[in-house]
Amino acid sequence: MEARFPLSTNEFGMKFGKRFAGVALLLDQSALPKGTQELVKIRASQINGCGFCTDMHTKDATAAGETATRLHLVAVWREATVFTEAERAALALTEEGTRIADAHHGVSDETWAQARKHYDDDQLAALVSLVALINAANRMNVIARTPAGSYEAGMFADFVK
Repeated sequence: MEARFPLSTNEFGMKFGKRFAGVALLLDQSALPKGTQELVKIRASQINGCGFCTDMHTKDATAAGETATRLHLVAVWREATVFTEAERAALALTEEGTRIADAHHGVSDETWAQARKHYDDDQLAALVSLVALINAANRMNVIARTPAGSYEAGMFADFVK
């Protein structure tokens, strides 16, 4: 499969991509645990049907030491025993924040309270921002039909320099 439109080789796409990557780097350096960040990115990408982002973030998570068992169970996290309560709260917020069009109330008060219980203000700000950012990335890649499979962990590390 070939991309419908290769954003990464278009001049404007490259400029936008560098700024987008800068925001991603800011989030990566936040107080939100790295493992939680990858789980959030994977789950939103699965929901949105973004093969490229699912490929990228499962490979990045593996390179960072995440276990295959946990990665295989992200899609069914509610039925799995391998996630912490804090991770479960982040995954619930991710799902509700990603499926805004499906739930006219957005993120429920119950889900917000669970996230609030496990994350401080800076972590919550990072979590909300991360959900928004990964949803934007998913949409760009789905629209452009960016194919999955060729990503190698860390291959965009120098992109923001």
